[in-house]
Amino acid sequence: MLSTMRTDPRAFREAMTRFAASVHIVTTDGRSGRRGVTVSSACSVSDDPATLLICLNQSSPENDWFETNGVFAVNVMSARDEALARKFAGEGKLSQEDRFAEGEWETGATGAPLLKSALAGFDCRLIDARIVATHKVLIGEVADLKLGERAPSLVYVDRGFRSL
Repeated sequence: MLSTMRTDPRAFREAMTRFAASVHIVTTDGRSGRRGVTVSSACSVSDDPATLLICLNQSSPENDWFETNGVFAVNVMSARDEALARKFAGEGKLSQEDRFAEGEWETGATGAPLLKSALAGFDCRLIDARIVATHKVLIGEVADLKLGERAPSLVYVDRGFRSL
């Protein structure tokens, strides 16, 4: 039996502040252009085939570029790259070009940008996209991956970045 009760969105958002999540810069490049955003909503789906999912807010029309380009990379952030994560989250209102001028980038097998200092980089081909409420869920099969140096991870919890 399905519940007809709805959770109060403010209470839900407050509860989610206690949900610690790994921080990632998700990137794409292709015919729509180069784009990168900071997200905490990314997770593995399967290891065979290696598959990830990310969630992007639909309020930004530029997030459609990830679907149009058909590729994306999930760059797992270390605590040492917090300033870069903040810039890709929109702090300082930098253009995409100015965001990518920060850090060192390389092009993955799919054409998506990979951050050289990332703890790990998952280079993905989009295999499915679905709208769920306010977000678009993108599912990608990992075409290639890159392992970086081990270092403290960057997480987001209690409305702030933390090192773990």
